[in-house]
Amino acid sequence: MDLSDIIINKIQQEGPISFHTFMDICLYHPDHGYYTSTGDKIGRDGDFITCSSLTSSFGATIGKQMEELWHILGRKDFTIVEYGAGQGLLCYDMLEYLKNNSCLYDQLHYCVIEKRKDSPVRSLSEKIVIYNTIEEIPGNIDCIFSNELIDNFPVHQVVMEDELMEVYIDYDRQFTELLRPAAAPLQQYFQELQVTLPKGYRTEVNLDAINWIKQIGHHLKKGFLITIDYGALSEELYKPRRSCGTVLCYCKHQISEDYFCNIGQQDITAHVNFSALKHWGEMAGLNTNGITSMGCFLQALGFKELLRSANERNKKSILQMAMDESYISFTLIFEMGSKYQVLIQSKNIPATKITGLP
Repeated sequence: MDLSDIIINKIQQEGPISFHTFMDICLYHPDHGYYTSTGDKIGRDGDFITCSSLTSSFGATIGKQMEELWHILGRKDFTIVEYGAGQGLLCYDMLEYLKNNSCLYDQLHYCVIEKRKDSPVRSLSEKIVIYNTIEEIPGNIDCIFSNELIDNFPVHQVVMEDELMEVYIDYDRQFTELLRPAAAPLQQYFQELQVTLPKGYRTEVNLDAINWIKQIGHHLKKGFLITIDYGALSEELYKPRRSCGTVLCYCKHQISEDYFCNIGQQDITAHVNFSALKHWGEMAGLNTNGITSMGCFLQALGFKELLRSANERNKKSILQMAMDESYISFTLIFEMGSKYQVLIQSKNIPATKITGLP
């Protein structure tokens, strides 16, 4: 039985399911979900590229920011928690950079929260310890970090009619959509953000992201939270040009909006609302240090210099170095760099300058 059949059986037995439930099954079904099944997801042979799959210098740049935060926190034992490390490219490159600071590296504890039991992260470094949840991590946490994580949280789809309606998935010889009045938490989401949707506007609500940042606010006693993801603030996210929503599917480097196709074999994402992360983060005790585009963040931390140094160590020819630097810099700083945001929040930290922020 494939994943489509599993979803169809669920609908026939229980009735229409919310888009949130549909997306959750597609991505995280224990046996057939996109992220729980085997196979390459990232890179040329996969379905999409990530920042860390393009160059090790991306991880080195994040490591440089972590090094500064370690200084801010007093150059003591330093515990980093990364949510969803995937193949482990980013944490490996970050750790390789941090090895250059032996004082920091000796005091470093690197914790990964990862659901996949077959995660390759376990074998990358003696520093890495894998946990299922943040509650399992002992001692104090100094910095929590995620990269391209929240855009894969299952979302609720809503449409504004005479009242706010939620999208449900039904099945009658094919998958179809139907609308039901939205529950109170979905209505309160827009009220809290002071957002009024025009009639006919379709968008997403990521309640899982709110629960995630509330959990972090509870467990982080003193330290930082860095979130890098595809998305925008409310004023950009709810512009008329996004009136059909932001859900996208990725399969073999092809982008579509058809989430009923290739079920369990394609990635499904939705833009992250960074205004929501700021708002509910502040309610959970997190101060907003700043938000900036990923391109500005990387440039402020000297990404191009780190990239050039890496190419020189790899003894590439001048021509190859120039081609690599041109392509990677354009992709990470301008193309992806303009679409991804970097949000830094903190708890119980005096106001201080952070290099990656404007």
